[in-house]
Amino acid sequence: MCGICGEITFDGSPASAAVIERMAAAMAPRGPDGAGLRLQGRAGLGHRRLKIIDLSDKAAQPMGDPELGLEIAFNGCIYNYPELRRELEGKGYRFFSSGDTEVILKAWHAWGEECLARLQGMFAFAILERESGRLVLARDRFGIKPLYLAEGRGRLRFASTLPALLAAGDVDSSIDRVALQHYMSFHAVVPAPRTILQGVRKLPPATLRIVEPDGTSRERRWWTLSFAPDPAEAGLPAEAWEERVLDALRLAVARRMVADVPVGVLLSGGVDSSLIVGLLAEAGQKDLLTFSIGFAEVHGEKGDEFSYSDLVARRFGTRHQQIFVPESDLLEALPSAIEAMAEPMVSYDNVAFWLLSREVARHVKVVQSGQGADEVFAGYHWYPPMAATPAAEDPLSTYAEHFFDRDHTTLAGQLAPEWHLGRDEARAFVADHFAMEGAQEPLDKALRLDSTVMLVEDPVKRVDNMTMAHGLEARVPFLDHELVELAARVPGAQKLARGGKGVLKEAARRVIPAEVIDRKKGYFPVPALKYLEGPYLEMVRDALGSRAARERGLFRRAWLEKLLADPKGHITPLRGSELWQAGLLELWLQARGV
Repeated sequence: MCGICGEITFDGSPASAAVIERMAAAMAPRGPDGAGLRLQGRAGLGHRRLKIIDLSDKAAQPMGDPELGLEIAFNGCIYNYPELRRELEGKGYRFFSSGDTEVILKAWHAWGEECLARLQGMFAFAILERESGRLVLARDRFGIKPLYLAEGRGRLRFASTLPALLAAGDVDSSIDRVALQHYMSFHAVVPAPRTILQGVRKLPPATLRIVEPDGTSRERRWWTLSFAPDPAEAGLPAEAWEERVLDALRLAVARRMVADVPVGVLLSGGVDSSLIVGLLAEAGQKDLLTFSIGFAEVHGEKGDEFSYSDLVARRFGTRHQQIFVPESDLLEALPSAIEAMAEPMVSYDNVAFWLLSREVARHVKVVQSGQGADEVFAGYHWYPPMAATPAAEDPLSTYAEHFFDRDHTTLAGQLAPEWHLGRDEARAFVADHFAMEGAQEPLDKALRLDSTVMLVEDPVKRVDNMTMAHGLEARVPFLDHELVELAARVPGAQKLARGGKGVLKEAARRVIPAEVIDRKKGYFPVPALKYLEGPYLEMVRDALGSRAARERGLFRRAWLEKLLADPKGHITPLRGSELWQAGLLELWLQARGV
C-alpha cells in the first residue's frame, strides 16, 4: 500500500516542501486515497495513501508521535501488528490509531534495530528521530516494497519509485554501464544497490540504513537466508516435509488476509495461485473474488490458461472474473505499462499484470498472488542441472549457461564499444554471491541467488509496479519468511521431484485438483511480444531508430538491423526476444525523458 518519499539535508538548508510534493504527486496512483506532507526543518516526509488497514484519518501519514519524538512514512503491511500492539501495550505504550503504521513507530522506540526481526510482512519505511536528527531507512526481507535513493549536493532524497526521484529534479540520469551489462546479461536483473541510472540507487532488501545529521551513514543487512540443514530434521520422511510446508503456507495465506477491505486472488490456473485459493476456501472464506487474464493466440502459441483457472474457480465456488484482452487493447496499454515501470523490466508479464490490475482494482484493493514459489521450491528448468553439478566443479558456469541471456564475448558484439566493459560484471556478481556462506551445494547457491536477488528485481518488482499503478496492493504468501526458511531446509531432491516443486505439488494434492498439479508448467503468456511483428515491431523500430536512441548509441547498429530483419530468429535461452530486450530499454528511457 502507498508511496513514500522524503528529503534530508546536511548543509543546514531546510528541506523543500515543493520537492517532496513533486515526488508524492508522481506516486499518486500508488495512493489515491490521500496525501500528506510533514516538514521538520532540514528533513521532510511525504506520503500517498491507499487505505487498507484503519481506514480512518487517525492512520493518515506521514504519522507523528510527539510524545516519542518520532515521525514515519511507511509503505507495506505488517501482518502480525495486532500481536505486536498487544505486546507494546503491555510495556505501557498508548495508541491513538488502530493500524500497523503506529505499531512500527512504537516498536522502533521500544526495541530499536531489533524491532525489524519482529516484523512479519512487507515494508519500506523512513523514520525521523527528532532528538538525534537521524533518518532511519529500512526494507523488508525480500524487498517486496521498494525504496530508491538519490544522494548529492548536500542532501539525500528517497522514494518508493525511481520516477518520483526524477520528478524531484537534479538527478544524474546518465546510464550506469555496470547496470547496463547486468541488464543485458543477467536477464534484465540489475542487483541492488544499482539501477540503470547513475544517480539513483536502491536500498537492498533486508537492509537497515541509519543516516546521521552530518550525512554519514551506516548500513547493515538485518536478515539472511541460510540453507544449512537442521540436525533435528535429519531423516524426516517426505510426508512430514509436505505436511510442514502445507501448514506453513496455510499460516502465510491466513496472515495475508489481514485487512479492513476485501481481499481477492490473482488466479492464473497454475499450482501456486490455485493452492492459495484452495487454502482460503479450506479456511472458510466465502464469495472469494478471483481474477484471470488471457490474450490472443499468436503462431499457434496459446495466450490464455482459462481452462485451468475456470476449473479451480468452479471447484471452490469463487466469484471469478475472466478477462480476455484483444490485441488492440494490448497495443494501447503497452506505453502505460512501460510508464509504470520503476526500472526497465523485460518480461512480457508486465503488460499482462498492468491490464489485469486495472480490471481487478475496480473490484478490490488487495489481492494475494503466487509469485515466488518457483524460486523458493525449485520450479525452474535450470535447477536440475545445478543439482547435477558437483560442488567441487564450476556451478557458476552451469548457472550462466542456463540463465544468462548471452556471454561476455557475445555482448561485446552487441553493445557499442564505448558501453562495453572489459570485466564481466554480471558473472563476477554471481560468483561473489555463490561464494557467500550459508549455501554449500550448487542447487542451494542458485536458489539463494534467485530468491534474494532475481526474484526481487524481476517478478516481485513487476507485481508491485503494475498493481500499484492502479492503487492495488498485492501480497505474496510464498515469500512469508518462515515458509521460505523452511523451504530452504527441505532436501533438494524433494524440491526437484515431479519436474520441480515436488514437495509443494505433493502437499497441494491434499487441497486442489490433480489436473492443475500434473499439467505442463505455465506462465503469463503474451505471445504478441515474443514474436514481434506488425504494430509491435514498428513501435520497437521507431524507438530504436529515433534521434534519442541514435545519440545515446547503446547498441551496434549492425546488430539492431539484424534483429529488426528477423525478430523471431533471435530468442534468448529463457525464451525472450533479443529485440524486445533492446527495444524495451530504449522505450523506458524515452518514457522517463532520459
